[in-house]
Amino acid sequence: MRRWPLLLLLAAVGGCSLFESEQEGAALPTDMARRADGKTATAWPAPLSREEAQRRIVRLIPSYARDRDGWAGDLHAALDHLGVPHATQTYCAVIAVIEQESSFQADPSVPGLARIVRRELAEREARYRIPGVVVDAALSKTSPDGRSYEQRIAALRTESQVNTLFEDMIGELPFGKTLFGGFNPIRTGGPMQVSIAFAEQHAATRGYPYKIERKIRDEVFSRRGGVYFGAAILLDYPVPYDRIVYRFADFNAGRYSSRNAAFQQALGRLAGRSLAADGDLLRYEDGAPSGGQSEVEAALLEIAGQLDMSRPQIRRDLLLEKSEAFSRSPLYEKVFALADAAAGKPLARQAMPQIALKSPKITRRLTTEWFAKRVEGRYRSCLRRSGG
Repeated sequence: MRRWPLLLLLAAVGGCSLFESEQEGAALPTDMARRADGKTATAWPAPLSREEAQRRIVRLIPSYARDRDGWAGDLHAALDHLGVPHATQTYCAVIAVIEQESSFQADPSVPGLARIVRRELAEREARYRIPGVVVDAALSKTSPDGRSYEQRIAALRTESQVNTLFEDMIGELPFGKTLFGGFNPIRTGGPMQVSIAFAEQHAATRGYPYKIERKIRDEVFSRRGGVYFGAAILLDYPVPYDRIVYRFADFNAGRYSSRNAAFQQALGRLAGRSLAADGDLLRYEDGAPSGGQSEVEAALLEIAGQLDMSRPQIRRDLLLEKSEAFSRSPLYEKVFALADAAAGKPLARQAMPQIALKSPKITRRLTTEWFAKRVEGRYRSCLRRSGG
């Protein structure tokens, strides 16, 4: 009987989990498979019941979180629907992001939302040359929830409230469609601050396991939807990394940004020019590659002879940059083969994207590296919770 507390202490100090002292489950991705004690981590055993799995998840969630049982249920359902292995590491990865982004608030409050909305209205008034007196009169009208639009703006506390406000203004105000069209300033939301565009694309291609009450964008602001789409963008793709901090960087900067940043560094050395290691190899407009030439593409065209590749071939492979397939492309393989040879050693295939974070919600200087390392710290804390 006296040995049990000692086992708990040894598990915590060793960086392993008591959950993993049982039979092994499925293999985990490389970035999650290395334990602090040097052993290989695996998923929980397949026969584990949902009830037992949720009890384990509750232990991983910070004690300050409200309704830990509810969060555990949504976390388990998300990984189950996505086919992601149930493991201490996979749950801790999602939990760490939730803790960083919202402190386990399904619809977190954001300071200054009324100011942000009023600024957006003023900008669009000027763009469409709509007199301010007309806009003021419209905002004084009663909205679908019984309050005037101006009253709702003054009372804004959460992103879901802003989202609903703009949906109502687009549908109800005389100039709504003209002033806003399909525009809604809320582009991320929910407990994991998921991109609305990602959620809509994921639901269109992979489906959505829950009943949709209004629109997919509204589901992002719910706990179950925010957790589902957040887990999808974080875990539901193959990564080439050996450290989880790069997965967290990808969550912030976009999938494969850490791989692409390493490619930019290798290309810069090879071409003899300084390239921004931001993880974007092409220029983008409204989320799609634009016709303009990026500095990466320009550098590649300068050494096209060394690569023995034509302009169309280079462009073809660059268009794969947001997918796992880019790692197997002739362009990727040739650039690294030449860069490794020039350096006399294998260069890193993963690097931290150098991006300064910009958003109306951000009031101080933050970077992707800051975000990734903060989340990694929370991930390690979660792993320690699994020991007791």
